[in-house]
Amino acid sequence: MDILARSGRTRVGGVWVTVSRRVHESFVTAGRMLVMSLDAVRYLVTGRFPWKEFVSQAWFVVSVAVVPTLLVAVPFGVIISIQIGSLAQQVGATSFVGAANGLGVIRQGAPIVVALLLAGAVGSAICSDLGARTIREEIDALETMGISPVQRLVVPRVLATTLIGMLLCGVVAFAGVLTGFLFNVLAQGGTPGSYVSSFAAFAQPADLVLAEVKSAVFGVLVALVACYKGLTAKGGPKGVADAVNASVVLSVVLLFAVNVVITEIYATVVPQRLG
Repeated sequence: MDILARSGRTRVGGVWVTVSRRVHESFVTAGRMLVMSLDAVRYLVTGRFPWKEFVSQAWFVVSVAVVPTLLVAVPFGVIISIQIGSLAQQVGATSFVGAANGLGVIRQGAPIVVALLLAGAVGSAICSDLGARTIREEIDALETMGISPVQRLVVPRVLATTLIGMLLCGVVAFAGVLTGFLFNVLAQGGTPGSYVSSFAAFAQPADLVLAEVKSAVFGVLVALVACYKGLTAKGGPKGVADAVNASVVLSVVLLFAVNVVITEIYATVVPQRLG
């Protein structure tokens, strides 16, 4: 019995040590990311901006994310139209389909689609690129020459991801609203006038501003997480793969948490139109 009791206490103690270590590592990671973020802001404001790297990264983000974004935006608009259209017919509120579809796509759909694509496509590509440079000791070579990796590599990637994310949000919002309109009119028997009038009655410019602000914040978070994980990768190719996986998972968790916070702030601060 004493042996079993000691064994049980040992297992509990081991679990507690593991949990404590993970919590400590989480706080260390958050602190280091905060320091890197502050350095990026400092270099962006006071340092010499690497325009050539920024243009190269902006084109890279466009080439990686535009096609998947369009391929996701169209079926996304159709799915929202199907669900909202069927529900509106059940409750007899077909005149509000346009408002529900449009606001759902602009306020939540477009930023979420952009966030997931940035995290899955752009963030993983940035992390793998910087991770490969790290294990090849290119980052150490830059620091040896007195060149800051944050200024040379992180700042242009953060700014490029943020800018392209905002542009992609506009593309997704337009494609989603247009797809929902066409599907409602052509497949669900809705009328164009009713759809447009209900959307115009409830939508406001602040809704699009909300979506763009969300996309900008998501772009910053994705780029910072990807850059940090890439610059801290170790252990060879397997370490780079682990860094990419951790980057995507951490980015998605942060994006959904931040989305909830921004949405609640918007709903509290901005007065909503009543039609």
